Amino acid sequence: MNRTLFGTSGVRGVVNQDLTPELCRAVGSALGTLLPAGAAVCIGTDSRLSRELIRTAVTEGLTGTGVNVALPGIVPTPALALLTREMSFDAGVMITASHNPPEFNGIKLFNHDAIGYSRSQEEEVEKVYYSGSFRTWQAGAVEQLPRMKDRYIEFIKALVSGWDFNFGLKLLVDPGNGAAASLASDIFKQLGFKVFTINDTPDGRFPGRSPEPKEDTLQETIKFLRQKNADLAICFDGDADRVVFCDQQGFLGFNEMIAFISRAAIKSSGRQTVATTVESGILLDLAIKDLGGKVIRGRVGDVYAAHLARDNNAALGVESVGVYILPTAGYYPDSVFAALTLLGSIRQASDIRSFLATLPPLFFYKDKIACTNENKAGVMARVRQQAHKLNAPTLNDLDGLRFEFAEGWLLIRASGTEPAVRVLAEAGSQSYARSLLNMGLTVLKDAAKGETL
Repeated sequence: MNRTLFGTSGVRGVVNQDLTPELCRAVGSALGTLLPAGAAVCIGTDSRLSRELIRTAVTEGLTGTGVNVALPGIVPTPALALLTREMSFDAGVMITASHNPPEFNGIKLFNHDAIGYSRSQEEEVEKVYYSGSFRTWQAGAVEQLPRMKDRYIEFIKALVSGWDFNFGLKLLVDPGNGAAASLASDIFKQLGFKVFTINDTPDGRFPGRSPEPKEDTLQETIKFLRQKNADLAICFDGDADRVVFCDQQGFLGFNEMIAFISRAAIKSSGRQTVATTVESGILLDLAIKDLGGKVIRGRVGDVYAAHLARDNNAALGVESVGVYILPTAGYYPDSVFAALTLLGSIRQASDIRSFLATLPPLFFYKDKIACTNENKAGVMARVRQQAHKLNAPTLNDLDGLRFEFAEGWLLIRASGTEPAVRVLAEAGSQSYARSLLNMGLTVLKDAAKGETL
């Protein structure tokens, strides 16, 4: 049976091409068939222009199986997960393509306790989806849930009540015109921070910048931060399940910030394990070593990181792209709470770079080549056949192929969120890290010859 409906983070694709209303309706019907008749599901969306089209299709599929649906409107993914748990819904559905470009959208599923659907649960949905055997029932009801963002704001404020923040810090909040627009800035303002904003209006065209916050897409944000003489920029992706940071010197890095925030979470929680993925670098290990911290790496995807964190009673789960799963809030990515965890652990923004300067220098590079979803398996199989050419002492094939060398590592892995195969490399030497990246790209391009990419 075809098992490719769900990728690394839900069902995702280009709207009206990969992700048609018919497909979305069938996903809703499959989910509804697995839930009890009369169950209640909360469906939120990010700010994409296709949100109504996709949400309507999923809603029709669910209600056709006798499931009731509640609609809170545009909300961040962490707010949708929280509402699902706190308002006792049987499941939550987030309509989002997260960091992908505007033409994409997707469907992400959450359990009643706010943790994302596991792979085995997704397989059950796929089984019903591909069988086409959907329950027919008296149509479920649909209701609007106004002002649900306020519930999320109050929950977050209660979590950090009594924390020792330096309210003298000046923050620039950049939601990138996504789901956190006008919400994240409100939280920081209500707590007492001085807040500037940029791209703070929901707009599914993402006119301010790409919904994927990274160094090259945040240059205007960094420029604005300097103009306002702000201390720290807090930058979200399209649905606010990711967050990255910038200071006066520029982008603060991916592996750098998961290392810093993980250290803070270990100190505050008393737990010593950090759950992450095979894509995360070794800076994380180095940053928590003196605390007795231990890093465990699993499959890529925030749901995998969440389940790995829960199963191992971890201090938190992280992905290097800016995903933070903090059990104090729940086993779902909460970017706002992660930012507050950072703010609660520093007095000045310079504390971050001061600590990072104490760690050995590491160089991290990534690249990718386009590859259709249909060809990924074949390309990766040929990469495996050529793996011996890299002469790596250790090969980790848990998720993609991670080659471990004495002085660095290399990962070749098919993306679960876009039609591409990624290559990641890290080493203590800049030249060696680039050499590893180029080695990986050479093997990958050789394996991809003749394919329609």
